[in-house]
Amino acid sequence: MKKLLLVLITFTILYGCNQKEKNTVIIFKKYDEIAALEKQKKHKKSRMQFKLIQSKYLDMNKVFKPFDEDLALFSEEEYQSLKPLILEQEIPSIQKSVKEGKLTYEKLTLFYLYRIRKFESDSTLSLNSIIALNPDVVNEAREKDKSKKTDLSDYSVYGMPILLKDNINTNGMPTTAGAIALKNNNTENDAFIIEKLKSNGALILGKVNLSEWAYFFCSGCPLGYSAIGGQTLNPYGRGEFETGGSSSGSGVTVAANFAVAAVGTETSGSITSPSSLNSVVGLKPTIGVLSRTGIVPISSTLDTPGPMTKNVIDNAILLEAMKGFDEEDSSMKENDINYLKNGFENTFKGKRLGVLKPLLSDSIYASTIKQLKNLGVDIVEITPSEISFKRFLTLLNIDMKHDLPEYLSKKASKSLSVKDIQTIIDFNLKDSLLRAPYGQQLFEGIISDSTSLKELEVVKMDLKTEGEKFVQSLENQNLDAILSINNYHSGIAAVTNHPTLTVPMGYKESGEPISLTFIGKPFSERNLLEIGYAFEQFTKIRKMPKNYQ
Repeated sequence: MKKLLLVLITFTILYGCNQKEKNTVIIFKKYDEIAALEKQKKHKKSRMQFKLIQSKYLDMNKVFKPFDEDLALFSEEEYQSLKPLILEQEIPSIQKSVKEGKLTYEKLTLFYLYRIRKFESDSTLSLNSIIALNPDVVNEAREKDKSKKTDLSDYSVYGMPILLKDNINTNGMPTTAGAIALKNNNTENDAFIIEKLKSNGALILGKVNLSEWAYFFCSGCPLGYSAIGGQTLNPYGRGEFETGGSSSGSGVTVAANFAVAAVGTETSGSITSPSSLNSVVGLKPTIGVLSRTGIVPISSTLDTPGPMTKNVIDNAILLEAMKGFDEEDSSMKENDINYLKNGFENTFKGKRLGVLKPLLSDSIYASTIKQLKNLGVDIVEITPSEISFKRFLTLLNIDMKHDLPEYLSKKASKSLSVKDIQTIIDFNLKDSLLRAPYGQQLFEGIISDSTSLKELEVVKMDLKTEGEKFVQSLENQNLDAILSINNYHSGIAAVTNHPTLTVPMGYKESGEPISLTFIGKPFSERNLLEIGYAFEQFTKIRKMPKNYQ
């Protein structure tokens, strides 16, 4: 009996130790950020002089709780062994690894969850990029493994973990736009583009941080800050370089290889800016290519979602997976373009590109243009007309004044207490240190703007007319694209409804990324992707952030 008892005790101890070892998790702990904030006060850019870094709302331990058991069984050794198959790899390469039995969609998903936890739980490397994770994503990945077809295209999003900007409605996770006022915005339906992604087999990994209310909330505040997610940081220079915005988390997570790809949204520069500053590929499509239904709006005139990826091929794959005609969105156009068919040729043959002479003072831009000329690319130097961009703010003010209440009424959770801009302002004033530490000046400006809807139409037309002066060379000189830098001309592309594609161009001496942005004719996304692919293959300039390899 004593022997039996001893065996039982020994088994219990060993089993208990094994269980304890299995259930050991990395704990996310708040750290003292006083020294970091003191350092930021000395930053030469006022927008980088942060008031806070960590979220005062999120508990990442709760966010990761659904994965404790699965991640306890996923070792550091396994993580390291999977790196060559996943990091910086294109979707076709990942799909081939799955077909060859080197990888599964479950292991791919666990790899990203493990990687996110590994970096975001380290106070010296955390990027504050994640707001929510899909609690069912591992089980969904297992189902993808069971259901995958033998003839699945390598160019499919099937089984690919995708992150979403947290202003895009997604069933199972709140859609907050980074605002405490929307913390319980649990919507029953997915946004149209999420329905399309899911129908094409994509795995929604989670939601990422952003500039609160898509950076139309506070004036002069840091890019990438939200009351929900805290201050997003750039992996190429934490606290040194801006993240860009408002799709800050989308750019940061793709750059840091936290997912296969991400979805951002843009009104004016919000995909182009963070893509450029995080050395990733970002496409702002023509309005009418992708649905906006179920996305927290700024402007029904200018808003669009778009893909953000590590390379051009993945960008085209994600764009193709999100497209579809949405009857609810009056901007939609019938679209039978296949953004992937027959692939892309690695050539500039037949392409005619416009170079902006005023930008040749930038050494990296000038060097890039010289290389393209030496390659034999047909380059035309242009000096666009001076334009007036008066009342651009008015367009955003009046659109948001009307568009946001419509979203809150028709597409948001019925449990929300806020109904319009004024009720959001009032809600924030009840605890401004938590809800609006940088103020809410732009929201207040919306309230004070008395422009009528009739006057707004005149404003839109005037802006479009002025903007057309800048891009007229696309038609007048038969150009395929105008070459810009980062988001320098995003406002012009927005008001004229021209698509833009930004592709990594290089790095400044400081290490800060800089990108070449192609402005194309309306609905020329396929052509832009072809040009962007040729440029990417010619330069092969993108490199991973050194601390996130």
